[in-house]
Amino acid sequence: MSRPAHVTSGPYAPPAARRELVAVSADGARLHVEVHGDEGAPPVVLSHGWTCSTAFWAAQIRALAATHRVVAYDQRGHGRSPAAREHSTTALADDLVAVLGATLAPGERAVVAGHSMGGMTIMAAAARPEFTEHAAAALLCSTGSSALVAQARVLPVRAGRARTRVTGAFLGSRAPLGPVTPVARSILKYATMGPGSAPDKVEACARIVHACPTGVRHAWSRVLSGLDLDADVARLTVPTTVIGGTADRLTPIVHARGLAAALPNCVGLTELTGIGHMTPVEAPEAVTRALCELTAHYLDTTEKEKTP
Repeated sequence: MSRPAHVTSGPYAPPAARRELVAVSADGARLHVEVHGDEGAPPVVLSHGWTCSTAFWAAQIRALAATHRVVAYDQRGHGRSPAAREHSTTALADDLVAVLGATLAPGERAVVAGHSMGGMTIMAAAARPEFTEHAAAALLCSTGSSALVAQARVLPVRAGRARTRVTGAFLGSRAPLGPVTPVARSILKYATMGPGSAPDKVEACARIVHACPTGVRHAWSRVLSGLDLDADVARLTVPTTVIGGTADRLTPIVHARGLAAALPNCVGLTELTGIGHMTPVEAPEAVTRALCELTAHYLDTTEKEKTP
């Protein structure tokens, strides 16, 4: 019997949703969506990263659902969202605006957060009118807009063509990840997490990542290897906070610093010492705190302005 695609106990076990629905994207792709918390509470929308699922946000959902309406969805091909033919940043943007349209009332605004590929999703959607209608502020966690493979430090060798080529082959491998074993946990921890990550955090991330279908992992790796969203960063005009880990090997802290410098309305850059790529799991309190600060400063103000 195979192990569940996520841990089933502890702070990183995903809580049951208040309701579930399916959002349909522009090309017909069907997206699994969960809603947690009271319907009338301030909304936060969470977009996860490559090879992850809604379970990745378990700690944030648990912390926020008492006072917020938390919307989390599975990217196409991930979690409970079926695979689709299209894999592109356009598809990512289509999917996000489909989720916003399916879960928010016309004109209703939310704080939108993305980790890794989820942050790239927000950048790709930044100029969409549906995004500007619904986004009051944004949080970008452990993400970048371009040169992902060239700047990755998964391989402990000097930067250059050889490292870029081998890194691309490693990240784009078609080989199945197989079961979650002690060796698999060690590899995942080295590549994606800080050296001080606790075993329960490593286990939570490993279960989620290993559950991603091999074909889906490979298809999205090709999109990420050619990513160039630099122009889209300039279109992300909502107040935006950036978070990055100083021990991140997949999207090193140089990406967070670059985004903070390039964003038209960056309202904060947090560098988490010793934290790797999996910030919502490795540093859940810091990510949750950033979301609460954004809702308090921008979302609540937005809603008050609507009151006659």
